[in-house]
Amino acid sequence: MRIMLACNAGMSTSLLVQKMRKEAAAQGLDATIEANPLAKALEKIDGFDILMLGPQISYAKDDAVKAVDGKIPVVVIAMADYGRMNAKKIIADAIAAINA
Repeated sequence: MRIMLACNAGMSTSLLVQKMRKEAAAQGLDATIEANPLAKALEKIDGFDILMLGPQISYAKDDAVKAVDGKIPVVVIAMADYGRMNAKKIIADAIAAINA
């Protein structure tokens, strides 16, 4: 499973990526998790299974959906989960969206 997170600047998102990597390892998941500013994330999206947007850039979801052109799901991370750095829930949401 390959998860791309997109954000504005990346400070809090990079912390979330670290937590998500630890959680994925704890669950025995083979996961690649990366974070980039949105424009860079869209450039690198080939080969990823999902694009997850930080809630602070939820306004860009329509543009992101157009950019991925139906190849992968685009999900906005829930504000509460993002704020709490709830890696377990965010990974569960990613898996659900990928398998939908």
